[in-house]
Order: sequence, then C-alpha cells, then structure tokens
Amino acid sequence: MKRHIIAALTLAAFGLTATPTLAITPKMISSLKQMDPQTRLEQRCDIAALETIARDEERFKPDKVIAYAFADPKFESNTVIAKGAAFRSGGEWRKLSFVCKTGPERIELKSFDYKIGDIVPRENWDAHYLVP
Repeated sequence: MKRHIIAALTLAAFGLTATPTLAITPKMISSLKQMDPQTRLEQRCDIAALETIARDEERFKPDKVIAYAFADPKFESNTVIAKGAAFRSGGEWRKLSFVCKTGPERIELKSFDYKIGDIVPRENWDAHYLVP
C-alpha cells in the first residue's frame, strides 16, 4: 500500500485548532495553491473532513485525518473516494469513509459525504500510521 505522508493533515500545519466553526481560510487557500494538483486535492478533502465533522458532529472535535489509514484512496478527476480513512478526536481514532468532490482548481468544495465508523483500538494504531 503506497503511503503519502503529506496526506496526513493536521490543523496545526495550518496554525489552527478544531472548533465547530472551522472553515477554510485565505492562509489555507494560499498553502493549497502551492501544492501539486494531486496533493492539493488530497489536502482539500482532508480539510473538508475536519471542518464537516466538526460542524456536523458536536461530540467530535477532529484534529487530524488520514485518508489512507486502512486503504488507499481512489482519485477520479476532482474527486477523492476514501473508504479506509480515519480521524482523531479527543485522543481517539475512528474509522471514516468519505467521497469528496471539488471544483477544477481543487480548492472549491462541491460536496462532501461521509460516514463515521468504529473506534480503532489503540493496539492497531501503529499498523495504520495513527499516532497519539
């Protein structure tokens, strides 16, 4: 399974913390524009996962997402299909699957559909690149 270290997005990389009002900022957009198109798409969808879960799910305050934790994501034009993703909230990792669609520049979010899965047991974290 190919691993993309850059795809492991943390809010700290953008100088942010998780809040229910998290939204993409001009600083984030500027950073995204400096990335190659594939990485930009991955990162934009990781941001969408963080902001959507924080907004929709009051019990979670996600601070990190890894799109490739359990399976490599699939890329179709401006779409990421991540059936094996995971996100961290409150020191716990949960499984996540999502389909994220962006505009042609891979910055504008068109849609983000997701499903939160089970908690990942701590003894499985290392095998899936999940850190405390």
